[in-house]
Amino acid sequence: MNTAISMVRGINVGGQKKVPMDELKGCYESMGFENIRTYIQSGNVVFDCTDTDTQGLAERLESEIREAFGFDVAVIVRTNGEMMKVIRAFPFTSEEEDFAHVTFLSRAPASFPMGDLEKACGEGEKCVPSGREVYLFCPNGYGRTRLSNSLFEKKLKVGATTRNWRTVCALYALARGASISDSYE
Repeated sequence: MNTAISMVRGINVGGQKKVPMDELKGCYESMGFENIRTYIQSGNVVFDCTDTDTQGLAERLESEIREAFGFDVAVIVRTNGEMMKVIRAFPFTSEEEDFAHVTFLSRAPASFPMGDLEKACGEGEKCVPSGREVYLFCPNGYGRTRLSNSLFEKKLKVGATTRNWRTVCALYALARGASISDSYE
């Protein structure tokens, strides 16, 4: 069995696309996945499966969620090992963690138009691309940055979803089998 981490984009945000986590967990159970754990209400699910094709898993999950809830969402999947690499590649200092985020991309983009991304950076913001992730430092808060999922999707021509650094670390801890006090298991 392999451990995978899926991040569903755009559910339970602003009262739209409401999906109770126990019902989302049921979707994963119906697909034969095991040891399913959810983290907070924004569509983060850690599960065990035999599949190692993260793109194929994402497509299957998108289809299952569409069938179960009647709307389209993007799902991005990383293996436990891939998430470990995301954490190890963290480009910022420990003092910057509280304002750090990771934008997960559905696939590696053909190129990173750094000029366009740097133009979108606000005062003090940093944008560090790395393969299928973009590390963000947003000292004024993620809600105020122009470095949004939509911007990355438009400029990079790939799907994107963003998680704050605390959530990234919590998902990796869950994938390793650690208990997270505010998970909804």
